[in-house]
Amino acid sequence: QVQLVESGGGSVQAGDSLRLSCAASGRTFQVYRMAWFRQSPGKERDFVASISRSGGNTDYADSVKGRFTISRDNPNNMLYLHMKNLKPEDTAIYYCAAQDTTRPGYGYWGQGTQVTVSS
Repeated sequence: QVQLVESGGGSVQAGDSLRLSCAASGRTFQVYRMAWFRQSPGKERDFVASISRSGGNTDYADSVKGRFTISRDNPNNMLYLHMKNLKPEDTAIYYCAAQDTTRPGYGYWGQGTQVTVSS
C-alpha cells in the first residue's frame, strides 16, 4: 500500500504562484510514475502533469505547459507541482497520484488540495 497526502493549496490572485506538495509513505519503493490531476466542480478529473521515477521524463497538459513544473524528491518521498502565472481556470481540487507494480494505472490517490484563483 502507498499513502499520498497533498498540501499547499490555497486562495491566490491571478498571476500568482503556488507550490503543491505530495508526501508519499508506505511501500514507496514500488512506486514509479507519479502525477498530478485536477477536478473542477461539475467536470471530470483531468490530467495535469506526470513524472518518471528518475525525474528525467515529464509530461504536461497543454493548458499548463510553460506555467507548471512537476518535480520529485525520491529520498524524501515527495512530489511537487510548481505553479506560476495562475489563472482563474486553474481553480480546482488537485490530486496526487502514483503508479506502482501492484495495480494497473494510477492505483493510488491522495485526498486532494483546493486551489482557488480569483481574477
